[in-house]
Amino acid sequence: MTVPPELAEPPRSPARAVVALGANLGDRRATLQAALDALGGYEGIRVIAVSSLMETDPVGGPPQPDYLNAVALLDTLLAPLDLLAACQQIEQDRGRRRAERWGPRTLDLDVIAYRQVVAVSSQLELPHPRAAERAFVLAPWLELDPEATLPGPDGERVAVRRLLRKAADRKGVRPSGLEPLVVPR
Repeated sequence: MTVPPELAEPPRSPARAVVALGANLGDRRATLQAALDALGGYEGIRVIAVSSLMETDPVGGPPQPDYLNAVALLDTLLAPLDLLAACQQIEQDRGRRRAERWGPRTLDLDVIAYRQVVAVSSQLELPHPRAAERAFVLAPWLELDPEATLPGPDGERVAVRRLLRKAADRKGVRPSGLEPLVVPR
């Protein structure tokens, strides 16, 4: 499969990206803060904002502990595939092992959206293919950007607010009550 240029070419000016963070093993909050700090420390990435932490029921996969989830808004000079590589390196540096699909994990970082890019390669699909149905992504994203949208099936923009109302897992997402993550400076 040929890589579309919109996934491989860096932007000429900072691009807004949405990254979902999740963890359900170990010290989840500390892991998410370390991941956010690592994102902010990457050359070409600036963390703009991070949502509050949400406690979420696992979706799919084997029985496992609840997750902590958050969403970060970034401005980046990295191409989408380079942003994905940065996220995967951060996961690996924090002990992520990809042993079981939708299994428990020390850290999960997903590139959800990048500007208004709609593109597919063997490594990355934008927007994230399951973002529109996952309340654990939509709820924290909506908190950060009440006007957020995703492309719909016919190319029209669909409000994240509307998608959240239809998400099957919405009742499994709740405030964590934990101290919020700190945006790295």
